[in-house]
Amino acid sequence: MTSAKELIVLAAPGSGDPYYSEAADDIFDFHIAYARQIAGHDDVLILTDKKTYPKYVAALGARYVAVAPMDDIWMRDFGLSHAEDPVMFRYTAAGQGGGRKGQRDADAVQDVLAEVLDQAGLVYRESDLLNDGGNFVDDYHGRSVISRKFLRDNDLIEDEARAALRDETGLEHVAFIDADEQGGLEHADGVVAFIDPNTLVINTYDDDPDYAEQLRADLEAGLPGVVIHEIVTPYDGSQIYDEKFGSACGLYTNMLVTPNRIYLPQFGIPEDAEALARIESLTNKQVVPVSSHRVCRMGGGVRCMSWQVRGENARRLLAWANSAD
Repeated sequence: MTSAKELIVLAAPGSGDPYYSEAADDIFDFHIAYARQIAGHDDVLILTDKKTYPKYVAALGARYVAVAPMDDIWMRDFGLSHAEDPVMFRYTAAGQGGGRKGQRDADAVQDVLAEVLDQAGLVYRESDLLNDGGNFVDDYHGRSVISRKFLRDNDLIEDEARAALRDETGLEHVAFIDADEQGGLEHADGVVAFIDPNTLVINTYDDDPDYAEQLRADLEAGLPGVVIHEIVTPYDGSQIYDEKFGSACGLYTNMLVTPNRIYLPQFGIPEDAEALARIESLTNKQVVPVSSHRVCRMGGGVRCMSWQVRGENARRLLAWANSAD
């Protein structure tokens, strides 16, 4: 394990954003609890607007908060992918509801972040390939899992897509999988998670053995020598904030993995302890439980809200945030 800390960046919803108004308190509570967990181990920064800033500062302290309002809270999807060698894919329309308007909105959301990145002097590559960060699950050692939505979005066949990704990200091996729910976001990070190099945790699909078999076949075909472990998957779609995006409740695969730690979602259900023990048995990394029951109905949580930054880019972003206060 490395000694360097990861910088994990979160974004608060705008104080006047009607889409998140009903969930604003739940998002705030999740952010505060999550940030406190992160701060004990890694670096954390929450981006807010001016009106929301004092509330976050009162709960966490000014060192963890910066005024840099984002147009959405799902930093994973429109932020930089591949923390070791950052690249900004073009954020897809699906994340903003789909269609032409969705793509215009997605571009606008990403442009707001890009302005901050440029002000802070971050170094990254830009790609015209359409993809959300939630659909880029990588092990930082040249391997990634991406759903086949990427192929449709970019009008590519698998060999073409692998070549394009190799050119733009340096990936050596890519496994393309079918999402377990077709339509909508179709992100790979609700299906699989790398916990170590070429070592995956996947959901258990007892009710769909055909899908489970195909998933394993696709992963093994795209990632030679991959080690695959299953984890309990008590998926709960009984409460959904937006029908276009489904639920992430019960999906432990939506964990945030850093070089030293795994931030594991917990949902206040009996299976939490089983999932925690399972991950602890599979890796030498420290496993940090993070309560996600307040936000999982929105379709994400621990990984989806987190943008990971490391190395010189992390130092530059923190320095910019401190100078901007």
